[in-house]
Amino acid sequence: MDYLVLTKTSGIILGPVSQILGFIMDLLFRFTSSFGVMNIGLCIILFTLVVKVLMFPLTIKQQKSSKLMSVMQPELMAIQNKYKGKTDNESMMKMKVETDAVYQKYGTSMTGGCLQLVIQLPILLALYRVIYNIPAYVSSVKAYFMEVVFAVASVSSVADLKEGAASSLLQFATDHGVTLTGMNAIGDLTGVAGEALGNKMVDILYKLNPAQWTELETAFSNASAVIAKNSAAIESMNAFFGINLTTTPWQGGMPNIGWVIPILAGLSQWLSTKLMMSNQPQQDENSTSAQMMKQMNVMMPLMSVFFCFTFPAAIGIYWVASSVFQIIQQMIVNAYLKNVDIDEMVRKNMEKANAKREKKGLPPQKITQNVSANVKNMQEAAQREEQRRNQKLEKTKQQVKESTEYYNMNAEPGSLAAKAAMVAKYNEKQAKRNEKRGK
Repeated sequence: MDYLVLTKTSGIILGPVSQILGFIMDLLFRFTSSFGVMNIGLCIILFTLVVKVLMFPLTIKQQKSSKLMSVMQPELMAIQNKYKGKTDNESMMKMKVETDAVYQKYGTSMTGGCLQLVIQLPILLALYRVIYNIPAYVSSVKAYFMEVVFAVASVSSVADLKEGAASSLLQFATDHGVTLTGMNAIGDLTGVAGEALGNKMVDILYKLNPAQWTELETAFSNASAVIAKNSAAIESMNAFFGINLTTTPWQGGMPNIGWVIPILAGLSQWLSTKLMMSNQPQQDENSTSAQMMKQMNVMMPLMSVFFCFTFPAAIGIYWVASSVFQIIQQMIVNAYLKNVDIDEMVRKNMEKANAKREKKGLPPQKITQNVSANVKNMQEAAQREEQRRNQKLEKTKQQVKESTEYYNMNAEPGSLAAKAAMVAKYNEKQAKRNEKRGK
């Protein structure tokens, strides 16, 4: 599949979802406007809250699946270790059969926790499309930009926007260093007219910072009054605690108030991840999966900081709001999962699985064990193994200590005399051993 087909396919999937989310955000913007508050930052926060609430049932299901998977993991790892290094077809088939048996025993499947992720992924991608280009999806905000479009192009409606009507605006953007990149080809206006061209021009205008809006007034003096009126409203909408949401916090590396966003994004992401991992069983710290998880717990917050420095501040506001709501949500989920009975979860999973088997004419599966008891036994076995290793290590340390004390006896440790005594005593011990063998 080439890039063009992939882009069109993703557009077909994400387009409707983005339109729905844009409609929700437009409702929120109208709601806050009815109280005299027209602020995109506030709308992003409310929008994030609404989406989190709507997706909460999926989050619960996903984390219940994760908890069940963590219970199954020791058995799955045991099977993998059993067939480790065996690549012949018979061994691979046996490994698959035994793995499937574990999933059947718990009433789930390898894709059991993937459905929620598959559902959530288009929503998350569509969210970024909406936040990245708000005027394209929020009609109440877009109206202000369209007035500027009509004034700049000297037309009264989108129907009058012919191909080439945006050439002056495009030239202005090029001359003033406006970034014409994004999720769509903003600067490509070839063969574009009508509403599509109006949307492209809005995309360009949304990239302007306050200084560039002032320069736009000068460049289009015949439309300066309209530009001044609407740019003031647009700047007010995009101002959030002194931060302009269309600009990147980095701003050439000069410290500014916008740096608060990436810092908060990193901290909130770290805390959110910490809470999410707290309801998972403790793993061996030396295991590969535990080491990878530690690295991820560090890398994800750092990535949040990096992206929030380089993306428009509007994305950063969403990122911070999302992480903060995720922390609150995770605290609720953790409290809920503490009271979840794994055996009851397996029983319900088995009922669903058997209902599907019945439709296929297959006999029902039975719960073969008490899951809680099995988990407890595995944990006790792991503790015994850990205790055995610690005892062996302690014994080795004691033997080294006794040996060192023996060889350093009557001489200063590390001295030439101590080394000579060490050789003599070693020879003495060897002679005694040989003598015992001779007898």
